[in-house]
Amino acid sequence: MTGVSYSEFTAAVQALPERPIAFVLGSGLGPVTANMTFRCAVGFADIPGMVAPTVSGHGGQLTLGEWAGRPALVFTGRLHYYEGNPWARVVRPMEVLAELGARAVILTNAAGGINTAFAAGSLMLLTDHLEWNHPRHWLSPGPGTRPSPYSLELGQQLLAAAAVSDVQLHRGVYAAVTGPTYETPAEVLALKACGADAVGMSTAREASRCAELGLPVAAISCVANLAAGLSPTPLSHREVLEAVAASAGRLGRILEQFLVTLPKV
Repeated sequence: MTGVSYSEFTAAVQALPERPIAFVLGSGLGPVTANMTFRCAVGFADIPGMVAPTVSGHGGQLTLGEWAGRPALVFTGRLHYYEGNPWARVVRPMEVLAELGARAVILTNAAGGINTAFAAGSLMLLTDHLEWNHPRHWLSPGPGTRPSPYSLELGQQLLAAAAVSDVQLHRGVYAAVTGPTYETPAEVLALKACGADAVGMSTAREASRCAELGLPVAAISCVANLAAGLSPTPLSHREVLEAVAASAGRLGRILEQFLVTLPKV
């Protein structure tokens, strides 16, 4: 795979025969694209308005290639608020994808399970989210009181792809918190009472920015472990990366089937 400047990368995207589908790979989810043929890549720090990530498991590149016969843009990793990035920088990758002409975005993340029906390694399609990542978040509209930013059409296509791939894809509500520490047992109980099925430190602001830009978006969480107070063992980032790597193949099958059946535009 060739490293190029951002202007060269932009030119390569503009030369594609059809608009690409974009993906954002969360912690440890790089192996999801094992079957993708990569053409070129640009580092986060070389993209206007972005910086290199600092979290383990986030590669820090925007790549262009062919996946399941379709052109694809892939962010290997993302930027987090807890790294010291302002929210405008956290959502900048979504603006980049819109500028590059992506037709839709699929976000992925590693999350802690709150719904005890979801075992470690489960995959969950986000139907909506709770944003517990800004001051006085309890006053903000939640699921059912405002439109969900997640595309119903994309969600249905992903569920159909999961069924064909014989992979179980749950549906649920994701809670976004700032991190970097894991949630306390009391916070997990509060999130559960508010309807959350999983919790993590990303995705919600990105999805909301996509909706603002008119960019269709869907998201899938890999439930890496049970959240604090529900897990019998202490939580660790290493445990998250190991659990996510174990389920990357199943998520990859869903996304490949999704691409195969997606109409060309």
